[in-house]
Amino acid sequence: MKKLLLVLLCFPMFGFAQGPEITSWILNLNGATNPSFPNYLTNVQDVCYTSTDVYVSCTCIPGYDIGPWSQNPNQPANQNFVFKISLNPQENTGNKTKAPMGHTGVWSNGVSIFNAEDGMSYNNQGVWNQNALYFEGVSFDDCLGHPAPNGEYHHHVNPTCLYDDSDDQNHSPIIGYAFDNFPIYGAYGYSNTNGTGAIKRMESSYQLKNISSRTNGPTLNQYPLGAYIEDHEYISGSGDLDEYNGRYCITPEYPNGTYAYFVTIDANFDPVYPYTPGPYYYGVAQGSGNLGPGSGHNTIPSNCSSYTGSTTNLIQTAGTIERKSIQVLDLLAREVKIEKNIPLFYIYDDGTVEKKIILE
Repeated sequence: MKKLLLVLLCFPMFGFAQGPEITSWILNLNGATNPSFPNYLTNVQDVCYTSTDVYVSCTCIPGYDIGPWSQNPNQPANQNFVFKISLNPQENTGNKTKAPMGHTGVWSNGVSIFNAEDGMSYNNQGVWNQNALYFEGVSFDDCLGHPAPNGEYHHHVNPTCLYDDSDDQNHSPIIGYAFDNFPIYGAYGYSNTNGTGAIKRMESSYQLKNISSRTNGPTLNQYPLGAYIEDHEYISGSGDLDEYNGRYCITPEYPNGTYAYFVTIDANFDPVYPYTPGPYYYGVAQGSGNLGPGSGHNTIPSNCSSYTGSTTNLIQTAGTIERKSIQVLDLLAREVKIEKNIPLFYIYDDGTVEKKIILE
């Protein structure tokens, strides 16, 4: 079931100096709690920045409904994370770092990103590693997430409730940052890396291997192709993205270009391997502050400046009037002034235009 989302388009008049690394987060400014777990604050509680880094404080609990989780007894819990994102990401020109078990990045709502594996392998040999989507997919909720044994709610695949993954008419927004500090976009981007061409769904360059058996592994009758990570192979040029599930390109937030990851889905919105950044990072990965056991608890420096955003303007609809305080952003994630009587956005329900809203 698709969630109802608002798609905002407007014309910039002025903007903040902060870049998308600072402004792309979903801030909880009013103490909102999760509708399924009302004891927990949702989304991101604080964003602060220095001249070199951004610090994101979050509970790892999203604002949307979560659960239930079939065959998964775990329950979500506040993780009190503080993740650090560098304002100056760099390509790793040496040996690439494998996206590890545990959180490999963070979505824009403060929820953890996990890689494609579930941490188990055939006969515990570490050769044929289990694909979490196949072996744990039954435990995913409607938003395609589930909690780990420590209560860390996370997504191995496209976070379908975080953004409108059916909107193939607009470039997807930034929906997170990997822990090599490069942005992660939703499923859609420009056809051409120079920012031109039609909007298209970004296609993975991984494919299932053309094999009839697995060497020293389970038979295909036991587990079909795709059940294991090693069932996939990277074929350069077969899709839009490289072996890390990204590409260097122009995006709305980075008009001068950036390396960017994309989540990958098929035409039916089903996840496509490797789903999120991975299996290796393109860039220089963050150290123990973000990665590895017990990570995610960086110390915020005393010179860190808070980004709080703001709320402005009113929404008026035809017939009845409903006034809400909202933050108006352009496609570069900058707060803007708006002109009156200009249609700004539509409400879509599975691609159907339901309502046009005009600010007056």
